[in-house]
Amino acid sequence: MNKNQLFKRQITLSEIGEIGQEKLQNASVLVVGCGGLGSLIAVYLASSGIGKLHLVDFDTVDITNLHRQVFYTLEDVGKPKAAILRTFIEQRAPFTEVSFTNKPVTKENVFELIENVDIVVDGTDSLPTKYLLNDACVLKNKPLVYGSLYKFDGYVATFNVLQKDGSYSANLRDAFPEMATEIPNCEEAGTLNSIVGLIATQQVNEVLKLVTKTGKPLTNELLIYNSLQNTQLKIKLKPSVLEANIAKIFNMQTYVDALCVGQNPDLQISSQELKEQLSIQSASKNLEIIAVLNNLDVPFKVDKTIHINDFDAEKIAVDFNKTYVMICQRGLNSYKATERLKKKYPDLKVLNLTGGISTYKTQVSS
Repeated sequence: MNKNQLFKRQITLSEIGEIGQEKLQNASVLVVGCGGLGSLIAVYLASSGIGKLHLVDFDTVDITNLHRQVFYTLEDVGKPKAAILRTFIEQRAPFTEVSFTNKPVTKENVFELIENVDIVVDGTDSLPTKYLLNDACVLKNKPLVYGSLYKFDGYVATFNVLQKDGSYSANLRDAFPEMATEIPNCEEAGTLNSIVGLIATQQVNEVLKLVTKTGKPLTNELLIYNSLQNTQLKIKLKPSVLEANIAKIFNMQTYVDALCVGQNPDLQISSQELKEQLSIQSASKNLEIIAVLNNLDVPFKVDKTIHINDFDAEKIAVDFNKTYVMICQRGLNSYKATERLKKKYPDLKVLNLTGGISTYKTQVSS
């Protein structure tokens, strides 16, 4: 098998041809997030002939992922997403070199991750990470293909692309200057698998246009697609938040989930502390563990599940001899529940599992 055979249908396009295919082969792309958006993006890019892919994701496959993250199976639950995805790609894309990082993107490692790639693709559902990627790409002059989801809506744009006059196109802060603090992710708000696929392939399309220099990328505009009405609109963007401003923001910003900032340490229990409590029979009897999201894949017994949207402290019968531990995937919604219950019952011992089940699995679950 050779490249001409594998990519025959694509090479047949006069706008691509063998020259365009060679451009794809020589391109390197960083895909951040291997979930709903990122997993689809990575597989489609490899299938298109991108020569080098680097995948970044710290998370493991959860049963709730499978309805939209279609390249994972039931057998993959509990395994690292990035590693599983690399194996899948290697089995079907022999001309793509795939590497991965099984850690989160942070302010400390972001420049190293983006340094040797041509294009960065945002497949995350974390607002702080989206702004971190945007700001780093602006500072290092890297194009960023952005995608985001909210219920039935999807958002796509290509940010920070070098223009003919030497300037750079609009970036995320030109569309949304400040990071919102109350926007739920898909874990909290829900999403249809169809809109995930639509937005992911739009992002792939943006990468292919950038690499082959074919068509018009979504620069200086934000595309918003509504899957219920099958409508879309484009919002024009004007580059106004310049590199110097973003450099100042980068120096000041922590890029930590806004909901994590200011969490009361007295209302926290670490993964290790919880594991120790669960291992002591006498102590575990005095624990009441409440999950505030449905269908969590939890490596220990959960006493109750009350979705955060239905969490009403007034309706919860409590036992003051017990310690209540709130859990969710990342420790954000569970902290909301912890605060509500503590406010209603100030003398009740209520704790939030710091970092949620994701952290628990990473740090202590075998």
